Order: sequence, then structure tokens, then C-alpha cells
Amino acid sequence: MLMKSPTDNDTRTYAIIGAAMEVHKQLGCGFLEAVYQEALAIELSKRNIPFRREVHLPIHYKEALLATAYCVDFICFESVIIELKALAHMSGTEEAQVINYLKATGYEIGLLLNFGARSLQQRRFVLSKSVESAKSADYSYGPK
Repeated sequence: MLMKSPTDNDTRTYAIIGAAMEVHKQLGCGFLEAVYQEALAIELSKRNIPFRREVHLPIHYKEALLATAYCVDFICFESVIIELKALAHMSGTEEAQVINYLKATGYEIGLLLNFGARSLQQRRFVLSKSVESAKSADYSYGPK
């Protein structure tokens, strides 16, 4: 199990968080998640951060592929899962969602970005493949 802050030698998450901070700075809180998703796509493009939006992830049960799939908001740099929220308060449910995305894809890094609070909130998850568990680090940016 491994936990890092978002800027510890990871230029990918640093760049993504910077883009999210700019979106939150420009829009503030109070919009629907779809607004932040569209604005973040514009900001990621302006910063030349490679991404895919609304990526469907397959789910397997035992050896069967389920018809239901996860839909992750963004995959950046083909290695970082990004899940957006616009909630007044986050709970363990949102964290579990990101952890499940990491397990489903085998990716190691996930960011949970919440635009619904007065300050941008983000949690960074690192999946340890050896233990198959994830740890998060909580950070808030902006005025309190």
C-alpha cells in the first residue's frame, strides 16, 4: 500500500489538479457535475493534458463479462482515473467508486475531484497491486 501527496514527484496529478483548480476558480461551486466536466475538458485541452472522456469500463463477475459497465469521467495520460463530483460533502461512497474503478482497470492512480464545496476538494488514491487496496490523501485548495 502506498500513499503520496498529489505533488510528490507526480507531474501528471499535479497538472490535472492545476486544471481543476482553474475550473473551480472560474466557476466556483453550485453548478451540476456536467458543467464542471465540460469545463475541465476545455482546460485539459488548453494545457495539452491527454485525456479520454466518459470511458466505459468493463466489469467481470468471476469469468463472465457483465452487460453493465462503469463510466469513468476521465482517463488522463492513459494512466490516471478522474472522477468528478459536485457535492456539498463527500462520503465513503464516492471513495469506494474510485477504488472500484482502479480495481476494474488495473490503473494505480485515481483522483476524486469535488467542485461542489466552496474550495476544490480532491482525494488521490494509489492502488497497491500487491495488496489490492487503496489509500487516499485528502486535500482542499482555495478559500475556506
